[in-house]
Amino acid sequence: MFVKSSKEPEQPVSQPQQPAAAPAAAGSAPAQTKRTGLRNGTPSIISADLIVRGALFSAGDVQIDGRVDGDIRAGGLIVGEKAVIVGDVYAEEIVVRGRVEDGISARKVSLQSTCHVEGNILHEALSVEIGAYFEGNCRHSDNPLANAPENVAAIERRPSETSSRPAAASAPAPRPAAVVG
Repeated sequence: MFVKSSKEPEQPVSQPQQPAAAPAAAGSAPAQTKRTGLRNGTPSIISADLIVRGALFSAGDVQIDGRVDGDIRAGGLIVGEKAVIVGDVYAEEIVVRGRVEDGISARKVSLQSTCHVEGNILHEALSVEIGAYFEGNCRHSDNPLANAPENVAAIERRPSETSSRPAAASAPAPRPAAVVG
Protein backbone atom coordinates (compact mmCIF):
# COMPACT_ATOMS: atom_id res chain seq x y z
CA MET A 1 0.00 0.00 0.00
CA PHE A 2 2.79 2.42 0.93
CA VAL A 3 5.92 2.72 -1.12
CA LYS A 4 9.14 3.84 0.48
CA SER A 5 10.59 6.77 -1.36
CA SER A 6 13.78 8.73 -1.05
CA LYS A 7 11.84 11.81 0.07
CA GLU A 8 12.60 11.92 3.81
CA PRO A 9 10.76 15.22 4.62
CA GLU A 10 7.39 13.67 3.72
CA GLN A 11 7.66 10.86 6.31
CA PRO A 12 6.87 13.01 9.40
CA VAL A 13 3.59 14.02 7.76
CA SER A 14 2.60 10.36 7.39
CA GLN A 15 3.66 9.31 10.90
CA PRO A 16 0.11 9.12 12.30
CA GLN A 17 -0.66 6.57 9.59
CA GLN A 18 2.34 4.33 10.35
CA PRO A 19 0.51 1.96 12.74
CA ALA A 20 -1.76 0.97 9.85
CA ALA A 21 1.23 0.41 7.57
CA ALA A 22 2.29 -3.14 8.44
CA PRO A 23 5.19 -3.33 5.92
CA ALA A 24 6.91 -0.25 7.39
CA ALA A 25 6.53 -1.48 10.98
CA ALA A 26 7.65 -4.98 10.13
CA GLY A 27 10.66 -3.63 8.25
CA SER A 28 11.90 -1.60 11.21
CA ALA A 29 11.27 -4.22 13.91
CA PRO A 30 13.86 -6.79 12.79
CA ALA A 31 16.63 -4.17 12.86
CA GLN A 32 15.66 -3.26 16.42
CA THR A 33 15.32 -6.91 17.36
CA LYS A 34 18.82 -7.64 16.11
CA ARG A 35 20.35 -4.66 17.89
CA THR A 36 18.70 -4.79 21.33
CA GLY A 37 17.69 -8.41 21.75
CA LEU A 38 13.99 -7.60 21.83
CA ARG A 39 11.50 -9.88 20.18
CA ASN A 40 8.14 -8.14 20.37
CA GLY A 41 8.91 -4.57 19.30
CA THR A 42 8.72 -1.72 21.79
CA PRO A 43 9.34 -2.77 25.40
CA SER A 44 7.79 -1.39 28.57
CA ILE A 45 10.41 0.82 30.20
CA ILE A 46 11.25 1.45 33.85
CA SER A 47 13.24 4.68 33.51
CA ALA A 48 16.43 5.56 35.41
CA ASP A 49 14.66 7.84 37.89
CA LEU A 50 12.02 5.25 38.86
CA ILE A 51 12.12 2.92 41.88
CA VAL A 52 9.64 0.04 41.96
CA ARG A 53 8.94 -1.91 45.14
CA GLY A 54 6.97 -5.07 44.47
CA ALA A 55 6.54 -7.77 41.86
CA LEU A 56 6.40 -7.04 38.13
CA PHE A 57 4.70 -9.24 35.55
CA SER A 58 4.69 -8.73 31.78
CA ALA A 59 3.95 -11.16 29.00
CA GLY A 60 5.97 -8.88 26.68
CA ASP A 61 9.38 -7.27 26.80
CA VAL A 62 10.58 -4.99 29.61
CA GLN A 63 13.59 -2.72 29.77
CA ILE A 64 14.72 -1.65 33.23
CA ASP A 65 16.99 1.33 33.67
CA GLY A 66 15.93 2.16 37.25
CA ARG A 67 15.65 0.07 40.41
CA VAL A 68 13.28 -2.81 41.14
CA ASP A 69 13.02 -4.27 44.65
CA GLY A 70 10.97 -7.38 43.94
CA ASP A 71 10.62 -10.34 41.62
CA ILE A 72 10.14 -9.96 37.87
CA ARG A 73 8.45 -12.25 35.36
CA ALA A 74 8.68 -11.11 31.73
CA GLY A 75 8.76 -12.48 28.22
CA GLY A 76 11.99 -10.64 27.52
CA LEU A 77 14.05 -8.48 29.85
CA ILE A 78 16.85 -5.99 29.33
CA VAL A 79 18.65 -4.78 32.45
CA GLY A 80 20.28 -1.45 31.63
CA GLU A 81 23.80 -0.48 32.73
CA LYS A 82 22.59 1.70 35.65
CA ALA A 83 19.74 -0.64 36.62
CA VAL A 84 19.54 -2.52 39.92
CA ILE A 85 17.24 -5.49 40.49
CA VAL A 86 16.97 -7.04 43.96
CA GLY A 87 14.78 -10.09 43.50
CA ASP A 88 14.35 -13.21 41.40
CA VAL A 89 14.07 -12.80 37.64
CA TYR A 90 12.16 -15.15 35.33
CA ALA A 91 12.19 -14.56 31.55
CA GLU A 92 12.31 -16.31 28.24
CA GLU A 93 15.31 -14.16 27.33
CA ILE A 94 17.37 -11.76 29.47
CA VAL A 95 20.21 -9.40 28.62
CA VAL A 96 22.01 -8.13 31.73
CA ARG A 97 24.08 -4.97 31.48
CA GLY A 98 23.45 -3.74 35.04
CA ARG A 99 23.14 -5.27 38.51
CA VAL A 100 21.01 -8.27 39.55
CA GLU A 101 21.11 -9.41 43.17
CA ASP A 102 19.24 -12.71 43.27
CA GLY A 103 18.43 -15.65 41.04
CA ILE A 104 17.91 -15.65 37.29
CA SER A 105 15.87 -18.35 35.54
CA ALA A 106 15.67 -17.95 31.77
CA ARG A 107 15.90 -19.89 28.57
CA LYS A 108 18.52 -17.54 27.14
CA VAL A 109 20.82 -15.49 29.41
CA SER A 110 23.36 -12.98 28.15
CA LEU A 111 25.73 -11.39 30.67
CA GLN A 112 27.27 -8.29 29.10
CA SER A 113 30.68 -6.86 30.03
CA THR A 114 29.13 -4.17 32.28
CA CYS A 115 26.97 -6.51 34.37
CA HIS A 116 27.24 -7.42 38.05
CA VAL A 117 25.27 -10.53 38.99
CA GLU A 118 25.20 -11.99 42.50
CA GLY A 119 22.98 -15.04 42.51
CA ASN A 120 22.35 -18.37 40.85
CA ILE A 121 21.48 -18.74 37.18
CA LEU A 122 19.29 -21.51 35.79
CA HIS A 123 19.47 -21.44 32.00
CA GLU A 124 19.01 -23.26 28.74
CA ALA A 125 21.64 -21.13 26.97
CA LEU A 126 24.21 -18.83 28.61
CA SER A 127 26.69 -16.35 27.16
CA VAL A 128 29.17 -14.32 29.18
CA GLU A 129 31.21 -11.44 27.77
CA ILE A 130 34.73 -10.69 28.94
CA GLY A 131 34.56 -8.31 31.90
CA ALA A 132 31.19 -9.50 33.23
CA TYR A 133 31.03 -10.01 37.00
CA PHE A 134 29.18 -13.12 38.14
CA GLU A 135 29.21 -14.59 41.63
CA GLY A 136 27.04 -17.64 42.13
CA ASN A 137 26.28 -20.97 40.54
CA CYS A 138 24.99 -21.56 37.05
CA ARG A 139 23.21 -24.71 35.99
CA HIS A 140 21.87 -25.86 32.65
CA SER A 141 18.23 -26.94 32.45
CA ASP A 142 16.10 -28.09 29.55
CA ASN A 143 13.17 -26.19 31.10
CA PRO A 144 14.48 -23.41 33.39
CA LEU A 145 11.03 -21.83 33.67
CA ALA A 146 9.27 -24.96 34.93
CA ASN A 147 8.91 -23.50 38.44
CA ALA A 148 8.47 -19.87 37.33
CA PRO A 149 5.38 -18.04 38.58
CA GLU A 150 2.77 -17.47 35.89
CA ASN A 151 1.36 -14.16 37.20
CA VAL A 152 1.80 -11.45 39.82
CA ALA A 153 -0.39 -13.26 42.37
CA ALA A 154 1.87 -16.31 42.18
CA ILE A 155 4.96 -14.13 42.63
CA GLU A 156 3.45 -12.42 45.68
CA ARG A 157 2.57 -15.79 47.31
CA ARG A 158 6.12 -17.11 47.17
CA PRO A 159 7.09 -18.66 50.52
CA SER A 160 10.25 -16.55 50.91
CA GLU A 161 8.25 -13.35 50.36
CA THR A 162 5.33 -14.17 52.62
CA SER A 163 7.39 -15.56 55.50
CA SER A 164 9.67 -12.52 55.79
CA ARG A 165 7.18 -9.67 55.35
CA PRO A 166 4.41 -10.61 57.80
CA ALA A 167 6.92 -11.55 60.49
CA ALA A 168 8.32 -8.04 60.44
CA ALA A 169 4.86 -6.47 60.31
CA SER A 170 3.40 -8.61 63.13
CA ALA A 171 6.30 -8.33 65.56
CA PRO A 172 4.99 -7.44 69.03
CA ALA A 173 5.58 -3.91 70.23
CA PRO A 174 8.01 -3.57 73.12
CA ARG A 175 6.34 -3.39 76.53
CA PRO A 176 6.86 -0.30 78.64
CA ALA A 177 9.15 -0.71 81.61
CA ALA A 178 7.46 -1.22 84.98
CA VAL A 179 7.73 1.65 87.38
CA VAL A 180 8.93 0.62 90.84
CA GLY A 181 8.19 3.15 93.55
